[in-house]
Amino acid sequence: MQFFKLIIRNTFRQRLRTILTIIGMAIAILAFALLSTVIEAWYLGVNSASPNRLVTRNAVSLIFPLPLGYRSKMQQVPGVNQVAYANWFAGIYIDERNFFPRMAIGPESFFDLYPEIIVSPDELKSFWNQRNACIAGRKLIERYGWKIGDTITLTGNIYPGEWRFVLRGIYRGATRTIDETQFFFNWNYLDEMLKKTTPSRAGQVGWYTVQIQNPHDAGQVSQAVDAIFKNSWAETLTETEKAFQAGFVAMTEAIVIAIRIVSYVVICVILVILVNTMAMTSRERMPEYAVLKTMGFGNKYLWLLIAGESVFISTLGGLLGIALSYPAAALFSAKMGTFLPVFHIHWKTPLVCVLVSFGIGLLSALIPIRRAGHIRIAEALGHVG
Repeated sequence: MQFFKLIIRNTFRQRLRTILTIIGMAIAILAFALLSTVIEAWYLGVNSASPNRLVTRNAVSLIFPLPLGYRSKMQQVPGVNQVAYANWFAGIYIDERNFFPRMAIGPESFFDLYPEIIVSPDELKSFWNQRNACIAGRKLIERYGWKIGDTITLTGNIYPGEWRFVLRGIYRGATRTIDETQFFFNWNYLDEMLKKTTPSRAGQVGWYTVQIQNPHDAGQVSQAVDAIFKNSWAETLTETEKAFQAGFVAMTEAIVIAIRIVSYVVICVILVILVNTMAMTSRERMPEYAVLKTMGFGNKYLWLLIAGESVFISTLGGLLGIALSYPAAALFSAKMGTFLPVFHIHWKTPLVCVLVSFGIGLLSALIPIRRAGHIRIAEALGHVG
């Protein structure tokens, strides 16, 4: 107990220096936690993908559609439970800055494939009974102040014109990792409008979602689906939902790598700062270390004393940084809106931050420990810090 009291007293002998070091450490850990959360949010679609869902798209590119008639053939493939489809709609709500995912979906069994999206049965029934009805995520409702029965107008870009939707449902995620910023509407409404304006684009979907009975059969089912449409005018590429989502992340891989590098640089900077602090402290206390040696305390005691002080400073800074990361993440999430729809500190992040703080404390103590262990008593007593 006396040993720990000595570490605490030594830590705050130079209060200003220690406080500034702790603050610097807290800022570094805060930045590291936020950057780690950004990366985790970036991979949200990949990590939350269901193993029993496949995605079938045009083999050339996602921007090329597939015929609606493919669905009936896909449902006949052994191992397939259900098949749903969707179109990316895009469009603009009031201003281009108001971005959120907008999709036309079908058929009525669509939400059966996504149990993580929770909609009340009554709202779901109202949605499918009205051609221009829509369902929006809870966060969209909170952001724009929508309520059931409101008319929401989107200006189309992929599909030109003004599109008016009536809000008939609000969905929420089964867990905190589910995106609650999406906007769904009935695919039949889109198709009927296209038949009137551009008939050549009607009867087509962007991609199919295939629910399979056994995730272990994903490869076999994928090959069977693609084999049906081989050599057709619209060949398909079927892959797991995780692989499909990973394809989008791969487009921005350079950004993710840059964020990782910045997070590592932040840790290296605070490591240098703490090393410098401990080196200064060690130089100032060389005479004290010499006195301890003359009293019979060995090098191991000095090593524990120096390492304890270093780890104590880094851990205090780390804990402060972790505490600040939660309100900072909430503020960051509010500012980012739908660009990073799920942004919260995962339980693993504070654990990693604690380990990083502890590691920085130990590494920072290595140079002072080496100097204190090798210096001679006579030399240390005559040392002027």
